[in-house]
Amino acid sequence: MVHLLFWLLTLLCKMCPGHAWVASNFLMTGPKTYLTYSRSVQEGAMSGIEECRHQFAWDRWNCPESATQFKGLRRATRETSFVHAISAAGVMYTLTRNCSLGDLENCGCDVSKNGKIGGSGWLWGGCSDNVDFGERISKQYVDAQETGQDSRAAVNLHNNAAGRLAVKATTRRICRCHGMSESCSVQTCWTQLSDLRDIGNYLKLKHSQAQKLDINKKRMRAGNSADNRGAIVDAFGSVAQTELIYLEDSPDYCRRNTSVGLYGTEGRECLQHGEGLTQWERRSCRRLCHECGLKVEERRTEVVSSCNCKFQWCCTVNCEDCSQVIVKHVCARREAADGHGYRRRYRGPM
Repeated sequence: MVHLLFWLLTLLCKMCPGHAWVASNFLMTGPKTYLTYSRSVQEGAMSGIEECRHQFAWDRWNCPESATQFKGLRRATRETSFVHAISAAGVMYTLTRNCSLGDLENCGCDVSKNGKIGGSGWLWGGCSDNVDFGERISKQYVDAQETGQDSRAAVNLHNNAAGRLAVKATTRRICRCHGMSESCSVQTCWTQLSDLRDIGNYLKLKHSQAQKLDINKKRMRAGNSADNRGAIVDAFGSVAQTELIYLEDSPDYCRRNTSVGLYGTEGRECLQHGEGLTQWERRSCRRLCHECGLKVEERRTEVVSSCNCKFQWCCTVNCEDCSQVIVKHVCARREAADGHGYRRRYRGPM
């Protein structure tokens, strides 16, 4: 048993950055609790990345797999700030939700305010989602990955915290009425997580408003650790904790550059027609194709599937083959009228 625990501890340390914290946490809380949290952390991080891909599905940068790998995270761009924020938010969201569902040990509803007056005509009560628990464990796991002392590490930690604050900022107050004949003379209220989609929408807006950090490079190049810390503190002084920040301008996402994990917009699908499209989706062909010097090409694919199936006694199912034409619009290279095939109307890294 001892050998098994030692092997498991070694494996877990190798799996996770921030080895020292992982090892000490494992020894303090025991393997069962640690593994329970780890599953929620992994699930939350994956949920965060899926939300990132949804939010940027029709942008030039569409949260590709390379964005979540080391090479993609080395750049402190506006897009990287979103990846850090939504990942931290996803981990906090999942830990909080699983806590409220009773899936985690030593964790339950937040009843710290129950019985206290919350406002005119209502009291705190019920089962509030334990966002403080989710925030604390998320911070321990996610922030442990940042071991550096430089400006990039400080920016990443700031964006992690902004992601967790987004979870808090989007929580909802749910109330239940009490009183004679449901007069609602008194209400009992509790806090509840919003959907992760609401948190993603909130952070997408923060991404569009992200601030580029201006750090005194002369002080940073001096090599003095005190000067480094001072330059970072000065740069952070005017930035609110809820805002996303970045250090480097975004590259040209129209162009293919596999050395940094960028594949350009050629071949990307865009939306031209359809009911219920948002304004952003309706403009996707202009943004992905035209403004990147590409044309919109219609591609038709015939798909054959089973239909009009009937059960015959006994015991077979007979179906007809039905064909359907699927129409997609993709960005394609223009004819090389100018010798290069591109006529750019580039309007930023969207």
